[in-house]
Amino acid sequence: MVYAPADRAYYDADSHIMELPDFLKSYADPALRDDIFEVNYNASLVTDEEVEVIVGQGNRHSDEHREAQIALGDRLIAESKEIQALGAFDAADRTIACDLLGFKKQLVFATHSVVQPFHPSSKTDPKLRYGAARAHNRHVGEFCSDDDRLMGVAVIPLDSPELAIAELDWILERDDDALQSVWVPHRAPIGFAPGHVDLEPFWARLAESGTPFVLHVGGSPLQALKSWSNNGRAAVKDWMGGGENVRTKDAAVMHQPPETFVSMLLLDGVFDRHPNLRGASVELGAGWVPEMLRRLDATTRIYGRVDESVRFERTPSEQLTQQMGFTPFPHEDVSRLIADSNDELYLFSSDYPHVEGGRDPIGKFGAALADASDETITRFCSENFLRLWPQARVAEAA
Repeated sequence: MVYAPADRAYYDADSHIMELPDFLKSYADPALRDDIFEVNYNASLVTDEEVEVIVGQGNRHSDEHREAQIALGDRLIAESKEIQALGAFDAADRTIACDLLGFKKQLVFATHSVVQPFHPSSKTDPKLRYGAARAHNRHVGEFCSDDDRLMGVAVIPLDSPELAIAELDWILERDDDALQSVWVPHRAPIGFAPGHVDLEPFWARLAESGTPFVLHVGGSPLQALKSWSNNGRAAVKDWMGGGENVRTKDAAVMHQPPETFVSMLLLDGVFDRHPNLRGASVELGAGWVPEMLRRLDATTRIYGRVDESVRFERTPSEQLTQQMGFTPFPHEDVSRLIADSNDELYLFSSDYPHVEGGRDPIGKFGAALADASDETITRFCSENFLRLWPQARVAEAA
């Protein structure tokens, strides 16, 4: 009745909450509450009617629905999706879902509530941007506080270094350890680079505390610049059948923002100065990673002749192999990626309860790794995760 096979440990680098409309408002500071957005499902697979039914039932699924979901057993991940999924928004139900999934740990991201803190608009009032981040972090922290398999992911925009550092300090000073990662947008902060000297204390605090940063889809605009899609022809549908999410051209270039962010962070020496800093790129694919490593190695080797700032003792590929992890999409051949780079870079993820994760991520990735050594498979399923979040192993052993 449990999805994950008992003969191997699986650590899930990507799962989600499907927020109800008041997810931010109900946890925002009272003075900001009127200006905090409600979560909007208009651009997703979830219908307004589905949300209204759940809200009308006291923000919970009906007993009949819950019983039917639990009865799915090891088919839960295949058939329980989006806001109708078991544990999509109810923490007690998520514990039951974790029992049925069988993963040792799950990173837990929000889904729709990062628009206000992350949107790249210089017109957004910093108080609202960081007030929305605080509301998000309170709610995710509470959701993950009663089950130590759930590793909550906080959000912190980097547009105001002072406020970003203050929010990080608030997270690190919490009495519990429900928030174990910090999601930052994979775009340049408004007006400066992520490796700017004013953000140096931010990266230092993450490194010193052993708190990884994460990049995730939604941390930068999903769609390419409008001019690239203006070809004089009719607009195309996105992969969900609408027009608000990832479309064909968007999918072809969505690796560019995270690759740029990681590259700029490395070239500004952030990983070099903070060898204990850890990070992961999640639900952004990994097909771009091997070439990025080669490109950065070549760039620093060539330009290091005249640019002293990129004369590192460890090559970029060594720094990122030691300090970063990347989740492949289910359709990507992880065995090929490993052959083109190394087996220490890649992380298993389920994306529960999102449909993008597919019906059988273990089976999908397992088929790609059918000819890999047991050591390589173990690294993908657990050890690479535990290198970035070693506290997960300690907590399990305790």
